[in-house]
Amino acid sequence: MNILFLGDIVGNSGCSAIKKHLPLIIKSKKINFVVANGENAAKEGVGITENITHELLSCGIDVITTGNHVWDQKETFKFIKNQKRLLRPLNLSSDAPGHGFGVFDSIGGYKVGVLNLMGNVFMKKCDDVFIKSKKFLEENKIKDNYDFLIVDLHGEITSEKMAIGHVFDGEATFVVGTHTHVPTNDGRILKKGTAYLTDAGMCGDYDSVIGMNAENSLNRFYKRDSVKHFPAEGEASICGAIIEADPKNGLASKISQFIFGGQLQRDI
Repeated sequence: MNILFLGDIVGNSGCSAIKKHLPLIIKSKKINFVVANGENAAKEGVGITENITHELLSCGIDVITTGNHVWDQKETFKFIKNQKRLLRPLNLSSDAPGHGFGVFDSIGGYKVGVLNLMGNVFMKKCDDVFIKSKKFLEENKIKDNYDFLIVDLHGEITSEKMAIGHVFDGEATFVVGTHTHVPTNDGRILKKGTAYLTDAGMCGDYDSVIGMNAENSLNRFYKRDSVKHFPAEGEASICGAIIEADPKNGLASKISQFIFGGQLQRDI
């Protein structure tokens, strides 16, 4: 079982790269299931629209996760209710529309659970991610409720992401961090068999400041004339990880960082 996880898709650049290259990546890497964080996919670089959701799902992404920008496009409040392949963090308010967890069919007939969480430190207010994770694991078990489990923790700090990795070790196929837009080089398999990566990076233009136009970002830091952040529009690098997992126990046997195209080109 080969699972591809892609980091935050940012603006038109990221969406264009995904639509252009993902079908060939899936074929060449023999990918069975694709998850991507899409909370920055709108042209403004924040939120996601219904049209973009359909476009990303139609080019090979099986499930889209989100984070703190999930509601930045107001239309999401309406269409997420009926779009089960678009998740929002499970530990948002219980009154929030949509779902934070789902089980989906993969190539090969396996059931893949995808859990979307959001960190508590330096993030928008949400329920305690550790208490919510513990409750989730009390109610769901790998090989009982699903064959594989992918956990996207959308969070700011490394220690919180690593701690969640240990919470799910042996209980999930892959725990991956999103949000910082910078790919980390610490992919590994934890002691009980769960693959872990602190941050998958972004699918966007790296000639930027975390995906946003560099000149405008510098002007904001210097407190010079500037406008609201907007995405850089150069060629995107597609960043994430490929997990090879064992259908017998749902755990990981290998994790490989995946970076394709743009300034960070490493894979061919």
